[in-house]
Amino acid sequence: MPGFDYKFLEKPKRRFQCPLCSKAMREPVQVSTCGHRFCDTCLQEFLSEGVFKCPEDQLPLDYAKIYPDPELEQQILALPIRCIHSEEGCRWTGQMKQLQGHFSTCAFNVIPCPNRCSVKLTRRDLPDHLQHDCPKRKVKCEFCGSEFTGEAYEVHTVCVLLYRRANPSSLPCFQLLCLLPFFPTLHLSCPHFLPFCPSVCLSLVVCFCSNSIKSLSYLLYNQIFFLQCPKLAIGRHLEETTKSHLTLMCNLVGRQRQEILELRREMEELSVSQDGVLIWKLSDYSRKLQEAKLRSNHEFFSPPFYTHRYGYKLQVSAFLNGNGSGEGSHLSVYIRVLPGEYDNLLEWPFSYKVTFSILDQSDPSLSKPQHITETFNPDPNWKNFQKPCSSRNSLDESTLGFGYPKFISHEEIKKRNYIRDNCIFIKASIDIPQKIMG
Repeated sequence: MPGFDYKFLEKPKRRFQCPLCSKAMREPVQVSTCGHRFCDTCLQEFLSEGVFKCPEDQLPLDYAKIYPDPELEQQILALPIRCIHSEEGCRWTGQMKQLQGHFSTCAFNVIPCPNRCSVKLTRRDLPDHLQHDCPKRKVKCEFCGSEFTGEAYEVHTVCVLLYRRANPSSLPCFQLLCLLPFFPTLHLSCPHFLPFCPSVCLSLVVCFCSNSIKSLSYLLYNQIFFLQCPKLAIGRHLEETTKSHLTLMCNLVGRQRQEILELRREMEELSVSQDGVLIWKLSDYSRKLQEAKLRSNHEFFSPPFYTHRYGYKLQVSAFLNGNGSGEGSHLSVYIRVLPGEYDNLLEWPFSYKVTFSILDQSDPSLSKPQHITETFNPDPNWKNFQKPCSSRNSLDESTLGFGYPKFISHEEIKKRNYIRDNCIFIKASIDIPQKIMG
């Protein structure tokens, strides 16, 4: 992670700021040969580009002469800051190292419900949630004295309403009904019980395929007079409504299939990199190269990635046997802009610097890695970098990538350890200004 970006009471002095990220240093390290200090992560990312020089004075660096600076770290952690929720109303101030302790009492900090109901909310909203909204809260029935969770109590209340309407002068037997409130095959022997259809609908008129107990409770409460169905009519009802029951079930399966597809898409989005850096491992390289030689213009695609959180969605592609002017002699790499979730919030055309690298997998302790790197600034006039349209077809030129048909030759890729264990690594990074990242 880059340096600290908290709300400081006073701007940190220059000696506390990392020259690479311009923030208060996080886990500062010192280069003993020249004395310059950086965030450990920032320096490691800088060195991962293959440039082993101090970012400040360009003097050669030696990994063995870079040390943590705990004294400076303690000074930075003692800097006074405001709570990260200050704009929401929190008035706490204190040393940076005290912030995590403050979170345990901060009324504006977001915490999970202690009942494990999957809801997350601010600490100040928790008491009201636990008392009124939590589906796993404990609720006592005023009629029978039994305790239920919040969601079970709503079903229990429906059972009470049903029974009391059908038997206003009798003591209710609704406690057992709540065990199987809408599939009550265990209660057919109850002399007071008016059964429901045991299939997916609730009787002659009202059918149940609700996704919410609350909406179901509302439905039953408002349509309660439709739910009485004499026991003798159940068999006839099942025979006469087989087709409608099957239709209901097909509709339910269709909705569930759509929900599964939506959840799968959301899971894929959550797994996408969002820091503007893609390191793409192409394994089984020799087989894929032979496949590319047999199939002209055969293109391999990387997983998509975002330039930053809520940023542009990109994808890298590679022609292992080259294409265009590099066909048959080079590895070609390209980048293209994909339709993303946040395109309507972004500035177009896409205009940020793109860097490609094929990574040298040589052991750094034996020889200095020599990554092959190429960088370009997108031409705003190219259709490739305009706002993408989700309806583009495969022949539209805006779906084609922009990059290097002669990125690295087949001869050059064999000279060092660009291929190791039959795999190569292609890196793409996007230079996004810190003000945009924030």
